[in-house]
Amino acid sequence: MDKNSEIEIEAAVFRSLRTHLQNRTDVQNIDMMNLTGFCRNCLSRWYKEAAQELGMDISKEESKEIVYGMPASEWKQKYQTEATEQQKSIFNNSH
Repeated sequence: MDKNSEIEIEAAVFRSLRTHLQNRTDVQNIDMMNLTGFCRNCLSRWYKEAAQELGMDISKEESKEIVYGMPASEWKQKYQTEATEQQKSIFNNSH
């Protein structure tokens, strides 16, 4: 496989993952952290870091909006729930 095809496929996979996470507002970031070790915020940080490596400057808020599909503050207000004691315990014990 040539490098351009690989990049196109990886970009398509990222877009699919991003869309999936935007549609699964029932899945909380803490659940993702507890199960996978990363969450939407991690993905947005990686996006920002990749842009910086390519000489593009985007803000933390811009990268979060790309991942969340809306300003992160709006997403939190609409969809984020308070973490349960069990979720907090799992997080604290696994990190």
